[in-house]
Amino acid sequence: MEPSKANPQKPFSQSCEENKEPILHVIGLLFAGARALLEIGSGTGQHAVYFAAAMPHLRWQASDRHENLAGIRLWREEADLSNLLPPLQLDVIGDAWPEQVYDGVFSANTAHIMSWDEVQAMFTGVARVLRPGGFFALYGPFNYGGRYTSHSNARFDAWLKAQDPHSSIKDFDALDALAQRLGLLLAADHTMPVNNRTLVWSRG
Repeated sequence: MEPSKANPQKPFSQSCEENKEPILHVIGLLFAGARALLEIGSGTGQHAVYFAAAMPHLRWQASDRHENLAGIRLWREEADLSNLLPPLQLDVIGDAWPEQVYDGVFSANTAHIMSWDEVQAMFTGVARVLRPGGFFALYGPFNYGGRYTSHSNARFDAWLKAQDPHSSIKDFDALDALAQRLGLLLAADHTMPVNNRTLVWSRG
């Protein structure tokens, strides 16, 4: 993350800026009938602001670890959107999950910076807060059959592991097997720019 040029106090992610439109193209249709959505790992808050503005029918609940909440609040205060709620503190493995049931859950670029235990905790939490028939959309890079989908993803994975040995690009098959055990059924697998995907599960 780097500071926003418009407001040095606001965190800014160039990747969020670049991927927000392709992601909206997918989730705008997916969550067209939803009313309440939980975002896990809102990061800078850029996605929350952009998607809440584009989907005014949706009450967008941002969340992240404590250290990222101040930046999300800055984005939210500047946007002044009535459907963007104050961010919740949510470490998927360390904090209590919301009691509310949501029509949808969204998370971008989180699974690869999590340990497998954290990924399991995220999916378990999602299965608990997602209403029957609701969708969970997970954006990011994924492996298939234990193989990288591009040389750039292989380089990115090596970089991730150098920063934190618990981080890595996760394998689709392992994620889908975990989802199935929790009653989440694969609904879609969307190809996205720059060797990313948007995986979608529904709570059966």
